[in-house]
Amino acid sequence: MEKIMKLRTKPGEKAPDLSFTTINNGNWSLHDNLVNEMNALIFYRGFHCPVCKDYLQLIQSQLDDYKDANTSVIVVSMDNEAKAKKTKIDWGLDKLNIGFNLSLEQAKNWGLFISKSIKDAETDIFCEPGLFVIKKDGSLHMINVSNMPWARPDVLSFPSKLKFALDNNYPVRGNHI
Repeated sequence: MEKIMKLRTKPGEKAPDLSFTTINNGNWSLHDNLVNEMNALIFYRGFHCPVCKDYLQLIQSQLDDYKDANTSVIVVSMDNEAKAKKTKIDWGLDKLNIGFNLSLEQAKNWGLFISKSIKDAETDIFCEPGLFVIKKDGSLHMINVSNMPWARPDVLSFPSKLKFALDNNYPVRGNHI
């Protein structure tokens, strides 16, 4: 019998509750921070991941473009506070809002894939990457999850695509069945 993965999050539906601690701003709650028309929530694997480093540095370099697209950005991992602070300092992410201590249950509620450490540098259990765009009304506009570190959306053009979606009232897709 074939087993089919069931997503817990679906496009167009209300985003699951989520709260965690950030390095810069303390406690953070999703539904208290939906102040922009679009809000990008990016789950990354953790400090051990060089692909995450490049990805987050690129996102930070485009924060003005996200702002122009009326989109807020926050990133979070299952890393502890010490690793999150090391991520911020060693990767030069001084402008990015970085969350930490995402729980296994929270990661599963968002439909993220979970991996077990295969190297000493990795956290024992960590989430694989995910990028979610949540509209101001709390609904999920876009969902992208991966089970591998290198399969992620192209963030070079992502802010302009978000602006296009807003300017053209582009509807939620992939929610038919």
